[in-house]
Amino acid sequence: MDAVFVYWDDSNLRHEAGRRAEELPDGPDARYRVRVDYDRLLHLAQAGRPLIRAAAAGPPGPEWRRLGDRLENAGVEVTRSDRGEAERPGREEPTLFLALRMLEDALDHGADPGIAVVLTGAGAGYREGEPLHRTLERMRRRGWRFEVLSRADACDRRLRRWAEENGVFVPLDDFYLSITFTVPSGEGQELARPRYAAPLDLSRRSRA
Repeated sequence: MDAVFVYWDDSNLRHEAGRRAEELPDGPDARYRVRVDYDRLLHLAQAGRPLIRAAAAGPPGPEWRRLGDRLENAGVEVTRSDRGEAERPGREEPTLFLALRMLEDALDHGADPGIAVVLTGAGAGYREGEPLHRTLERMRRRGWRFEVLSRADACDRRLRRWAEENGVFVPLDDFYLSITFTVPSGEGQELARPRYAAPLDLSRRSRA
C-alpha cells in the first residue's frame, strides 16, 4: 500500500532545531527563540499520503507532556513514560515504545506492507543490533518501504547509510525554514523580530 506509518522520536528534534538556528541569520539568541511547528512536521512526514498510524515518543519533562497533548489532539499516539524512572509501573523507553508499535504494524499489515516513516533528531537507538534496527530489518524483509527524516549532520551515520541503501533519506535541513519559526526576543534582551514559517513545498520532498 502507499499509506504511511509515522514513528516519531522527538528526543533531539528541538535541540537540533536550536543548533540549526545558530547557523542561520535568525537574529540574536535564535537558539532559544526558535520553535518547531509540529503540525507542519507531521505534514512533511505524511507528504499528502493516507496516514494509518502515527506514534511518538520523547524525553521526559513538562515540555514533552505539553507537546504530547497537542500531538494526541492531532491523532498521534504518544508515550507518557519518563526515562530514568526504572521502578515506574508501565514505563517504556521511547525507542522500545516505537519498536513495539513497528512490530504491531508489521504483523497487522503483513499482507499489505506500507511505508514506514522514521522521524528522528539524531537516530539514537537505531545502531546495528539494537531493537529498533532489528525491527527495521524485519520489516524490510517483509516488504516494507522506508523513509528517514533527520538532520543530515546529526543523524547517526549508520542509520542514514541504512536509509540511503534501503529506502530514502530526507534531510530536515532542506525544510528548516518551513517547519520552524522564531518568537520575538524577551524583555530585557536584544531586540529580535519574529520569523514566520515559510510555505511547505512538498514537491521537493523525496518519497519511497
